[in-house]
Amino acid sequence: MSHENAIHEPLYKRINWVNSLFLILTPILVFIFLPLHLIYEGLDWRLIALFAFYSVATSLSITGGYHRLFSHRSYEARLPLKLFYLIFGAASLQGSALKWSCDHRRHHKHVDNEEDPYNIGRGFFYAHMGWIFFKDDPKYLKQGGADLKADKWVMLQDKYYFPILLVVAFLIPALFGLAIGQPWGGLLFGCLARVLITHHSTFFINSLCHMWGSQPYGDKTTARDSFILALLTYGEGYHNFHHRFQADYRNGIRWYHWDPTKWLIQVSSIFGLTKNLRKVSDFEILKARLLADEKKLSQFGYYNERFQEVRQKIEESQKKIAQFKARYLEAKADFNVHKDEAIRQMKIEIKIAKIEFEAALEQWQIMCNAQLAFARV
Repeated sequence: MSHENAIHEPLYKRINWVNSLFLILTPILVFIFLPLHLIYEGLDWRLIALFAFYSVATSLSITGGYHRLFSHRSYEARLPLKLFYLIFGAASLQGSALKWSCDHRRHHKHVDNEEDPYNIGRGFFYAHMGWIFFKDDPKYLKQGGADLKADKWVMLQDKYYFPILLVVAFLIPALFGLAIGQPWGGLLFGCLARVLITHHSTFFINSLCHMWGSQPYGDKTTARDSFILALLTYGEGYHNFHHRFQADYRNGIRWYHWDPTKWLIQVSSIFGLTKNLRKVSDFEILKARLLADEKKLSQFGYYNERFQEVRQKIEESQKKIAQFKARYLEAKADFNVHKDEAIRQMKIEIKIAKIEFEAALEQWQIMCNAQLAFARV
């Protein structure tokens, strides 16, 4: 419900009582019954395994499925993986893929204003989970998601969302617990405790990821990058990058960035389960970082000709690398018997261009960090 309309309607009519009661009662039940279970039943490794499987399956179904596949179409998935996402996405108890994705697309379209469903401008609690306590404005229920509405599997999940979640989120954990003689333990570990953890991990993306961290790719939105939040959110913590390049299937772009969602998509592509993985070019990413640095420096009056010269060196060396690589690939495809020496020379040129690029980039970073550090003193 939009903020403007909400002013004219009584509070009790705007509350989504099902969502509110579930979000309030779940932590209460967990904090009461989990200690009691551990005292009287002990800790069973089979329940830990159930908790771990459901946590990973439902979380990746949100980050890899609901978010990067259905909301942003950053790659394509074959039916087995898509069904996995839809089944365990329902078990995450965060709504259907259609509803979740439409909300998220609205977030990106109207980020940080009143049309944003989880607008951080209304405070941490509202962005984190408060918005879920209220009903949607009816005008949003039929808007957007034409591509999702054309997907029969997405629509089937939307139609049978509650039966799916009842079976997968409640019945199967209870039956698993029954099979090992702990039916209530199955519900506690496979459903309630797991839902509590996965819910708040997802909610952190809407709240803390818009409050805590750095903004290396620009400050047009409140979205921020945080390695710590990436650990808690299966890679979604590199949120400043995501808001700048939302079509990229990665959030953590470096090999060392903690992004299990990215790794799932990449490994799935090896087995033919994903394809057409969309990536932003290194040039565009670097350009965004340099522009963000320039803006920070300009705010303190530090951006000058010296910085312009270094930036020009960075861009020129990056273009050289791309040109040499293109020529190298052409030469490799040429079956000319005399190509060996030419290829060897191109490898040397590429290596030199990389050294020039890395040296210029390091110089930029040293200059930038020094000036910004001085500005903070």
